[in-house]
Amino acid sequence: MTKQNKLIIVFFCIIKLSLHLIADYHSGFQGDELLHIETGNHLAFGYMEFPPLIGVLAYIQNLFNSNSLYIHHLFSHISSILIIIYVAKITLELGGKNKALFLTLLCIIIAPAFGRSQQLFQPVVFGQLFWVLGFYQLVRYTKYLNKKYVTYLAIISVIGFLFKYDVLFFIFGLSSLFFFNKTRERLFKQNIGLHVVIAFLVILPNIYWQYVNSFPALQMFSRLYETQLDKLSRLDNLKNLILATNPISLILIFPAIVYMFKSNKTELYKVLGFSIILSFFLLVFCNGKSYYFFPIILTILPFGAIFWEQNIIQNHKWIIFPISILLFLGSILIPFGMPVYTLNHYLQSIYKYEKKDIDGGKYAVKYDEYYTKEKWKVTMTELKKVYDSLPVKEKHNCLIWGKHYGQAGAVNLLGKEYNLPKTFSYHGSFYSWSPNEVMPKTIIALSYQVGDFFNPYFEEITLVKSIYNPYADNEEELYQRIYICKKPKQNFEKMKELFKRRIFE
Repeated sequence: MTKQNKLIIVFFCIIKLSLHLIADYHSGFQGDELLHIETGNHLAFGYMEFPPLIGVLAYIQNLFNSNSLYIHHLFSHISSILIIIYVAKITLELGGKNKALFLTLLCIIIAPAFGRSQQLFQPVVFGQLFWVLGFYQLVRYTKYLNKKYVTYLAIISVIGFLFKYDVLFFIFGLSSLFFFNKTRERLFKQNIGLHVVIAFLVILPNIYWQYVNSFPALQMFSRLYETQLDKLSRLDNLKNLILATNPISLILIFPAIVYMFKSNKTELYKVLGFSIILSFFLLVFCNGKSYYFFPIILTILPFGAIFWEQNIIQNHKWIIFPISILLFLGSILIPFGMPVYTLNHYLQSIYKYEKKDIDGGKYAVKYDEYYTKEKWKVTMTELKKVYDSLPVKEKHNCLIWGKHYGQAGAVNLLGKEYNLPKTFSYHGSFYSWSPNEVMPKTIIALSYQVGDFFNPYFEEITLVKSIYNPYADNEEELYQRIYICKKPKQNFEKMKELFKRRIFE
């Protein structure tokens, strides 16, 4: 790596981190993040919705004993920088020089896809990171056929799997190594079977956890297909993917698809190209959401940049300038992927392109982190008023039931400042952490608009607060309801039994 290479990479790392820190300043916690943060207080070999390693990162962040967004995005931001660095290393390893490096990294910066997906504390960013790390080792193995890169591939694949299960699509793509004589013969001489056995043993505790808990991940995917994926058309997914990765980036993506198989390095590129294609078509077959394809785009971009550098720019150096200007113009889409604007500025300049009518709502903001800083502040304040209104005897042992895991996570993380009691929930992984002791006589329940959801579980239920959210993008979340529930009809043990098959509702 030359000094100029390093300067280009550092430049884009600074831009990338600056955008994320600006977005942190303007935003609050996204709902799913609050669940992931809570996993740090309940380390285990598995969780209902995702693999276990995000809990380890949450545990480390929780050591700061802070509810700062900056702290809880620490590992997300580190991962986003590592993605920049390793996509750059892939570009150089494939034969790219400064101009290819510049074009590849610029495409990452201007793509809305790599804004929000790498901003939030979710398994998504870590899945992208380990996909990129794995592809880098695949490039090096295909190029040098050194056994150590097989070992690195195995290690990265296992760690990636323990962060996000969709790394299985990358692992499926690795089967391209068996399609070509050179790589296939070398693999069989390098104890590939031993690597597979060791990898299986490492993930076995998570598989056993899933087995003991009746494979909740499969239940979740089944629910996901029932409520979302089966309703998505593959054509719509493709349109969303093009928009998310920035349509201007197609000037790299389209030639990359051809160049992988028609370049003068076909012996190297074909293995990699088939790996990408296998992963892509398996995702298409499974009808994955558009963001499931984001790691594939990260691995395709370097090929397109190298095509331009070696076949066009090399003979017509001036072309780098119009291409760069065109890509820079694509930066106008950055605010569509992450909150680099304040909420008011977003509503004035971006919202008109994403406008959606919600009956009873004032706006329909696409990403809830734009407004959750204020939302959770109001929620905690109203919960505090309700809690303080209880008689002293009822305050004793009182708990808060968060219907949605985001609400439960918000109370546990942010409620400390308000001296609120602990919360419990039967939604998602919170089901695993629900209490087992005697249920207190008074429960404060927090929910969205769920009708008479709590009625079967208490003899007395009083709606005491309704919190309006003018920015909700669906009717259910227009209001949060706070109830005081008394005289429970069952204990916690019975409650857990009642919700055993309802954790993803």
